[in-house]
Amino acid sequence: MKDAIAAIFAAGLMAAGASGETVTFDTTPTGTIPKGWLAGVTGGGAPNWQVVTNNSASGKPHVLKQGAEFAGRIFPWCVKRDAVLKDGFVQVKFKPVSGKEDMAGGLIWRWQDGDNYYVARANAAEDNVTIYHTFKGTRTEFKRTAMKVAPNQWHSLRVDFKGSHFIVTYDGQKAIEWDDDTFPNAGSVGVWTKADSVTLFDEFTFEGN
Repeated sequence: MKDAIAAIFAAGLMAAGASGETVTFDTTPTGTIPKGWLAGVTGGGAPNWQVVTNNSASGKPHVLKQGAEFAGRIFPWCVKRDAVLKDGFVQVKFKPVSGKEDMAGGLIWRWQDGDNYYVARANAAEDNVTIYHTFKGTRTEFKRTAMKVAPNQWHSLRVDFKGSHFIVTYDGQKAIEWDDDTFPNAGSVGVWTKADSVTLFDEFTFEGN
């Protein structure tokens, strides 16, 4: 069933003339964020997104890191503003490094602004994968699945989205399938963390239209 659904997604994208890209961050100078990306935080405060050197990544030497240590319901995000998709997929490799309150890495799609977007995340502090929307600055959980998310290891996270139907895949396994129509229009894609999570991201890939 998963392969059949993926084939439907792929066929739809091909018919619509989809475009895609993989961002490795290797050409971005350390201490900055990539050109065309926008960093912010839902809930207030200043995030600390920057490209750093990290040789543990398969796409070394550079990765994108969020290192600000927030507390509470604070959600840093970083989106590629010119990657505006209605239907398609977004995926990333991520490494949860540390965090006393949370150790989360997530993906954003159909980002409208810093208070309105979809997000799926994997959390090493809770060993689960969850899908949400953030609407008018308030995050609402749709569904979660228990899955082992080892800290200080690289993992993969992917979301396929077409219309109101979403599939979240973690480390190659389908974690969540869900439907929601809060944000039907195209929006940007990007990455996300929570609270005091220190998380690395690499090989950010997207395709769609």
